[in-house]
Amino acid sequence: MAQHPFPGRRFGGFLFDMDGTILNSIVAAERVWGAWARGQGLDADSFLPTIHGMRAVETMRRVGIAEEVLEAEIAALVQAEIDDVEGIVEIAGAAIFLKSLPPERWAIVTSAPRALAEKRLAVAGLPVPPVMVTGEDVANGKPAPDCFLLGARRLGLPIADCLVFEDAPAGIQAGEAAGAAVLVIDATHRHRLETAHPSVSGYDALAVSTAPDGTLEIIAKD
Repeated sequence: MAQHPFPGRRFGGFLFDMDGTILNSIVAAERVWGAWARGQGLDADSFLPTIHGMRAVETMRRVGIAEEVLEAEIAALVQAEIDDVEGIVEIAGAAIFLKSLPPERWAIVTSAPRALAEKRLAVAGLPVPPVMVTGEDVANGKPAPDCFLLGARRLGLPIADCLVFEDAPAGIQAGEAAGAAVLVIDATHRHRLETAHPSVSGYDALAVSTAPDGTLEIIAKD
């Protein structure tokens, strides 16, 4: 990544996805979703790569779960995810990086429901910001831009003044569709993600400069 991924640009605020972006929950999520997939008669190996970055409702509809049982299926799966948090850890440097930011200048924007998000953040030792948008807050989940637009609005900022931190294709597409700049966190990627956006493997490599007006500049450490 270049020394200055966004040369000469300052941002009003940062919008962070959660899973895969500030914490790594892949092992736990795939453990729960894998058991669910096998119970549905799905091929777990081909199904699991499709779950990341999206709400359970879109994922289950995509594989044909009937509407009359959808709510119950989602509730049971979310509870299983809340109960199984073994192996969830922060992305390198995320806690220190987030705690260095002015609290009114950043938000978490996640496809997870709030109860699951709060549990995973607590397990990973990450702060809960005053503004958090969850999958329950929007009608259309990622890759629709709704969640990031709502996050910017709750921060009181134009989306064009925000930087989205993402890891998954659905979230990257949502950030693009919203009109935000995007920084890709590739710490959990097993294969290189082809993207035109700057990318970084963790937060240990990043620093933030805060101007007197509160705007933020993100740079790479030496």
